[in-house]
Amino acid sequence: MSDNRFPKQYRMRTMADFRRVFQHRCAARQGPLLVLAAPNGLEHPRLGLSVSRKLGKAVVRNRWKRLIREAFRLSRPQLPAGLDLLVVACDNNPPEFKELLALLPRLAHRAARKLNNSRPQRRNQEK
Repeated sequence: MSDNRFPKQYRMRTMADFRRVFQHRCAARQGPLLVLAAPNGLEHPRLGLSVSRKLGKAVVRNRWKRLIREAFRLSRPQLPAGLDLLVVACDNNPPEFKELLALLPRLAHRAARKLNNSRPQRRNQEK
C-alpha cells in the first residue's frame, strides 16, 4: 500500500519558494489550470497553490484548493521528482475531479520538459 498522506515536506510554504517559481517562468497551461515549475533540489515534488479572489467567494476558492491538493496527493508517484509545482486556478468553475486528476500530471510533465529544454540555454547565456 502506498503512502498517500500530504505532509509538510510536500508543500511550498515560504514566500521565497513562491517567488522563485514565479521568477523561473516555466509554465504549462491547459483548460482551467496553469502549472509553473522550478527545480527544488529535493527528491520529491512540492505543491504550491494560487487561487485568486477573482474566482469567487471563499467556498469556491476552498473547493479549488481541496480538489488540487487531492489530485496532487493521489498522482504524486506520477509527478516529476525534484520540482516545485505552483498550480494556478484560472476558471470560476472547478472541473470534474477525474479531469483534474489526469490534467495535473500531464501539465507537470510538460512544464518539466520546458524546464529541461531551457536549462542549457540559460547556461550559455551566463557564459
